[in-house]
Amino acid sequence: MTDTTKPEISPEEAEAHKAEMKAQQEEHRAKMREKEKADRGLLLVNTGDGKGKSTAAFGTVIRALGWGWKVGIVQYIKGTWKTGEKEFFKRFDDLVTMKAMGDGFTWDTQDKEQDIKSARKAWEESKTMMSSGEYGLVVLDELNIVLRNHYLSVDEVLEGLATRHVDTDVIVTGRTAPQELMDAADLVTEMTMIKHPFEAGIQAKPGIDY
Repeated sequence: MTDTTKPEISPEEAEAHKAEMKAQQEEHRAKMREKEKADRGLLLVNTGDGKGKSTAAFGTVIRALGWGWKVGIVQYIKGTWKTGEKEFFKRFDDLVTMKAMGDGFTWDTQDKEQDIKSARKAWEESKTMMSSGEYGLVVLDELNIVLRNHYLSVDEVLEGLATRHVDTDVIVTGRTAPQELMDAADLVTEMTMIKHPFEAGIQAKPGIDY
């Protein structure tokens, strides 16, 4: 019986593929020789209208935990809202310090003065984490929303980020990241929404959206 699951590749095709991959390998190695290893903590920004900004940040947290790093997380918006990431990181309380310091979505709080106070308190906690040298990674979740609403000034945040511990990487998430923050960042990723279940009338789902 003939095995039809494996494609038939001629010796010539196999040799050509090997030569192409070898050339790509050498090109990659040449590029890597031109790069330097990071000698400081990096600033990463996840922004855009698409889903996945916080999700990507928490994926990076898992990667950092795999290397035994201590991680600090400050959530600026979600507050006491029960989320999957909060429940998960409870299992790593020796490595993860997670502080949900917001009061919820601004359209629910409807109290600008209180929102500003909460943002200020969260920012002070963020600065402590970033400057302590205790954390390899600090995530400032939804900080961009705070900046968009002018609860904190961009200049103040940039100053705080610039004075973080030299070994601390920082990820800032949220829509509408200010241009000044993106200019200061080492990596900026913009999530673009192509399609979202909410647009089809489906509410946020535990385990997928929070």
